[in-house]
Amino acid sequence: MLQEGVLSHQRGSSRGGMIEHSLSLCYHNKLILAPMVRVGTLPMRLLALDYGADIVYCEELIDLKMLQCKRVVNEVLSTVDFVAPDDRVVFRTCKREQSRVVFQMGTSDAERALAVARLVENDVAGIDVNMGCPKEYSTKGGMGAALLSDPDKIEKILSTLVKGTRRPVTCKIRILPSLEDTLSLVKRIERTGIAAVAVHGRKREERPQHPVSCEAIRAIAETLSIPVIANGGSHDHIQEYLDIEDFRQATAASSVMVARAAMWNPSIFLKEGLRPLEEVMQKYIRYAVQYENHYTNTKYCLCQMLREQLESPQGRLLHAAQSSQEICEAFGLGAFYEEMTQELNARRAEFLARTPEQRGEPAEDTSGIIKMAVKFDRRAYSPQITPKMCLLEWCRREKLAQPVYDTVQRPLDRLFCSVVTVAEQKYQSTLWDKSKKLAEQAAAIVCLRSRGLPEGRLGEESPSLHKRKREAPDQDPGGPRAQESAVPGKLCKKPFVALGSGEESPLEGW
Repeated sequence: MLQEGVLSHQRGSSRGGMIEHSLSLCYHNKLILAPMVRVGTLPMRLLALDYGADIVYCEELIDLKMLQCKRVVNEVLSTVDFVAPDDRVVFRTCKREQSRVVFQMGTSDAERALAVARLVENDVAGIDVNMGCPKEYSTKGGMGAALLSDPDKIEKILSTLVKGTRRPVTCKIRILPSLEDTLSLVKRIERTGIAAVAVHGRKREERPQHPVSCEAIRAIAETLSIPVIANGGSHDHIQEYLDIEDFRQATAASSVMVARAAMWNPSIFLKEGLRPLEEVMQKYIRYAVQYENHYTNTKYCLCQMLREQLESPQGRLLHAAQSSQEICEAFGLGAFYEEMTQELNARRAEFLARTPEQRGEPAEDTSGIIKMAVKFDRRAYSPQITPKMCLLEWCRREKLAQPVYDTVQRPLDRLFCSVVTVAEQKYQSTLWDKSKKLAEQAAAIVCLRSRGLPEGRLGEESPSLHKRKREAPDQDPGGPRAQESAVPGKLCKKPFVALGSGEESPLEGW
């Protein structure tokens, strides 16, 4: 039936300390976890592999979003993370799935698609283009099922990817209104040189309640020489493991891709039969905690598994959970959460105790930087005055260039450190802070104290700032004049990950 043996190694090389290898992903006789938005994150993919899936697809990720991401090796979790400018992990993967995971993107542009493929190709086994999603969030940008009406664009995207990436390229489509048009399209797709095509046997406007067309998938499979992956059989056709093979035979497909049936219970891939849902959910939660999956995503996936049991006592506990810890406690895994959290914190502490060279970070020349161990405590300062405001005002009075803040974030504990440059001298607090704004305030304090200048603390005189307030007693602190006096410092390099805007109040930033 569906067998192992997913990869064949062709060649290898090294670049930037990472081992590169060309992998040829085989799409014949395979059990495949379908791409599912909000479901196909790392914990679900690993769980599907545990239960017998041969290949797992990530959720559709949009090209424009991925191109903003920075690739970060997370040594604490042993993962590779693609991190957005707001510090959110958009895609997380690990060595365990590297030879089995297919990266699915949403795109409507060949050059962007190729840029994304090259960004992720060292960490995945295959590249897929979503051409079947009928939802508005995909089609409104010309992506997903919207591509089905533009064969020229389909051909350009797939041809560009096949020529430009070292990974096998596939696409996932829906059937067109007429079988003739569908067969014409898939023939054109095959000529681009892709490795396989996944076919959801429904039209663009059809939904799960409509019957899947096994006949259309069969016609495609009998027309093409590349593997055809049948999709859309959950519920009507696939309710247990043996049904997967029946669906494959009904469609004459090379492989079967399972979506909703796997979302409801990932042990659908287990040839020994479905495992109890409680066992499956606990295993999923363990992966979610181990890989620091965001609790809202964990909660969503568990709700899909519980389905009609959401009104049970356990379902109500899950619904009320507002953290990973509360989810664990709802499923009797409170002790596991505590143990894993301690282990991850210990790994972080060990990692952060290493030198920058040992951590694989660029060694930074800190000679000439004036340092102090200080933090900004909002309670110790006047309500409308902050160290950054004092420093900016002093620079203006002395006719100096405004302060320039160079702020970085450590990915592992997400703490910030800032260096401020004033009159060609750099200043830095040695204490890392929980936000970019707080770190910049601390750097400003170091500069002001080293120069013997007022920093806005309660009981301290800051003549220029108080004079400005006396001249305009009715001025709104957030009004135009106050804003004019608080022009942000220019943000320079971002060595680790791009910075988010933070959650603090405006005054904490100034």
